[in-house]
Amino acid sequence: MIDSISYKNRRIPGTWAVFAVVVVVSMITILSMTPISQSKEFIPPTYEYTTNYYDAYGEPDIYASVLGDPEFARGETAQLRIILSNRGVLHGLKADTDVGVKESKHALALKELQYESMRTVAYGLSVHLVSNTEYIDVDPSSSIRTLEKLGPGKIPDAPLPFTITIAENAPAGDYVLMLPISYEYKYDVRMTDGKTVRLGLPDLDNATYYRSMDHTLPIAIHVKEDARFEISDVSGDLVSGSDGTINITYTNIGEIVAKDALVHIVVMKPLSTEDSVVRLGNIEPGESRIASFVIKADRLALIKDYVVDSEIKYLDEDGEYVISRNMKIEVSMHAPEKKASMTKVSLVAIALVVLSMFVNYIRKKQ
Repeated sequence: MIDSISYKNRRIPGTWAVFAVVVVVSMITILSMTPISQSKEFIPPTYEYTTNYYDAYGEPDIYASVLGDPEFARGETAQLRIILSNRGVLHGLKADTDVGVKESKHALALKELQYESMRTVAYGLSVHLVSNTEYIDVDPSSSIRTLEKLGPGKIPDAPLPFTITIAENAPAGDYVLMLPISYEYKYDVRMTDGKTVRLGLPDLDNATYYRSMDHTLPIAIHVKEDARFEISDVSGDLVSGSDGTINITYTNIGEIVAKDALVHIVVMKPLSTEDSVVRLGNIEPGESRIASFVIKADRLALIKDYVVDSEIKYLDEDGEYVISRNMKIEVSMHAPEKKASMTKVSLVAIALVVLSMFVNYIRKKQ
């Protein structure tokens, strides 16, 4: 039968010893499910007004991971959903004050054990997503998220959403975003024995001292490879009132093959075309293809430059159809060449004959 237990050079009666062991083991393994709330609207008293029964060891340990696939496409605006987890561990407790046989002190010591068990809880988390590259933009309206608290072994009820945009010209590959996190934890809890009332503070049985922590965690994402196109050359002009052929050279500046590529143009009045789709076939990275379109211009079309929209549809490496970004084609409109009519030619000829006869008549008179 256990009469007493020795714990760090102090004696605890047997009944209290068993109870203390149960409480300590419970606090270290599962922690308290209901945190003890304490107002932070006042400065806690100095140590001389408190008693410390235990020193606890351990602190929050925050990790971050991306929920879902962290792979994004160029030009994509998407939500990056980040999950935080707290892997903080309470490593142990060390007795600091001898409680003797006084039951009131035993009760205070056991209460402090409960408070100290919350040492690994992170409070007031502020999470900020930062991009260190010009190719990835973080929406300022969603760049900062907050959490009231995060206990050990816990994850938030919902991920933290951040809106990011990948630039159209972003090179494919891996990128690392920065996630600075700041929070507080209870690094020391001391019992007050009701002395706080004498100091004009709320009547609390403990004083809690917080410590601020700052960490920066890496968030890795991947910009996937794809086929990208640019217009490298445009030739041909349009003439109002007639058909014209426009030749457009498309170059694959991406990293993968664009299979079974089709180019589609969209023309608006006063332009029109009977065939707006041209098959380009497979286009390797760095390879170019020429698409020719016959475009008709209305005879009343204004003489100016017109813009035609185009896009390329192709199969990617996964056999999925992908549509490229919109590429604009600028074409010039010209007026038709003016031709002299037969009436005008006849009138000019008659005028010349009359003028010749008049000159001859004058000469004869002279």
